[in-house]
Amino acid sequence: MAATTATAAAAAEVRYGIVGVGMMGREHLHNLAHLAGEVGRAEPPVRVRVTCLADPHPESLRLGLQLAADLGLPAPQVYTRHGELLDSGLCDAVVVSSPNMTHYQILMDIISHPKPHHILVEKPLCTTVQDCQKVVEAAKQRSDILVQVGLEYRYMPPVAKLIDTVKSGTLGQVRMVAIREHRFPFLVKVNNWNRFNCNSGGTLVEKCCHFFDLMRLFAAANPVRVMASGAIDVNHKDEVYDGKVPDIIDNAYVIVEFDNGSRGMLDLCMFAEGSRNEQEISVVGDIGKGEAFVPESIVRVGKRTGGRDGVVTIMAEDERIKYQGLHHGSSYLEHLNFLSAIRLQGASGPSVDITDGLLSVAIGVAGQLSIEKGRFVTIEEVLAG
Repeated sequence: MAATTATAAAAAEVRYGIVGVGMMGREHLHNLAHLAGEVGRAEPPVRVRVTCLADPHPESLRLGLQLAADLGLPAPQVYTRHGELLDSGLCDAVVVSSPNMTHYQILMDIISHPKPHHILVEKPLCTTVQDCQKVVEAAKQRSDILVQVGLEYRYMPPVAKLIDTVKSGTLGQVRMVAIREHRFPFLVKVNNWNRFNCNSGGTLVEKCCHFFDLMRLFAAANPVRVMASGAIDVNHKDEVYDGKVPDIIDNAYVIVEFDNGSRGMLDLCMFAEGSRNEQEISVVGDIGKGEAFVPESIVRVGKRTGGRDGVVTIMAEDERIKYQGLHHGSSYLEHLNFLSAIRLQGASGPSVDITDGLLSVAIGVAGQLSIEKGRFVTIEEVLAG
């Protein structure tokens, strides 16, 4: 539980700093601008302000300032180092949306800073299991701050509806979870950092921690072992950066076994732009089956006893969403949940905590290692380092 130190003074106002103002940092700026307009009319009202931006890349800072102006926000203070942002005293909460390989040091600096700052960190928590574990241990010593991990796919309306359906018991005991993501290649990022495993943690960590987190939710269990097969078959093969060719895989199958006997399977393809849906999720229990489709925002639910004719189709919507953004409104709902946790002043923890972040990375690391070694990899093995 978080204590009230960081939140008591900010009960009526929460001041945000954003560390990393690239594509995702600016997405957070968009969401916070829309959130500010909405919660300012809430009862009781709360003022949300973005007071600081930090990024060592001048163009990212320029674009961040331009976006703030375009959104009609007061000009935030800008810094080239996150330490300057922390020392400014201008923030109650920090959004960490910098490149993956920078998360560990930034998180440790925030957690160890004398002034408490609540943290919303983009996925993955860190690029290695060992760094995640160090962050978890450090955060345990700071009961005065909240740390929430940006696994926002939980909040996509069709996914959230399917989660609720599973939790209601409609499908019975979940036995199988299948997630297909067929999508476009990785986008271009600053200095092309996301083209290399050493920076991103690998595709199964960088991209797929979202889906491993969902598998844990649907299975209501923890992972035991992972088997994966994957390769770089189409994308980035003709790219060269500083004499190096990218090593991030662009397709994979991953099987995850859980401690309650259920199984999850991921089908990833990043050269499948010709897909009607980017994500298709199937959860099968012993009495029924549920499916979610994104971006169609459709959920289908049926029971074995009803057969094909008994399948019900539902359009999933969430009227709380005021900004769709890059992730179908899920980032807006993520911020709504984070703000709620801050305002509750420690009465409840974040909706996605650092243990969730750790285990989503651990499954991804196990998958990457399985591809390399050609064998099952246990979660115990990767947690032990």
